[in-house]
Amino acid sequence: MPRVKRGVTHVKRRKNILKKTKGYNWGRKKLIKLAKTAVNKAGQHALADRRKKKRVMRRLWQVKLNAAVRTLGLNYSNFIHLLKENKSDLDRKVLAQMAEKESKVFAALVAKLKK
Repeated sequence: MPRVKRGVTHVKRRKNILKKTKGYNWGRKKLIKLAKTAVNKAGQHALADRRKKKRVMRRLWQVKLNAAVRTLGLNYSNFIHLLKENKSDLDRKVLAQMAEKESKVFAALVAKLKK
């Protein structure tokens, strides 16, 4: 059997890792050992932060809704309770956007819920 030389694959793998570390500081951008750990750690943070982003956005929508609803004489928890009683399919994201951009429509929705 012929001997297998892996120079091409080895270089390609290292090159791809170094491509991902563009913009990193010090040895993490050019030394393969440091670059590899930096890329792995960055991937872990990326995964965790994609999950964290969802939590942060939901909290932001809640704050926006609370602020919008308080001007109309309700608070957030009562507003959500009224939504659930009326079996509304609108989620917090859509409601927050509506409160921010279409305040008249949102006010009409809240008035309808109050009745």
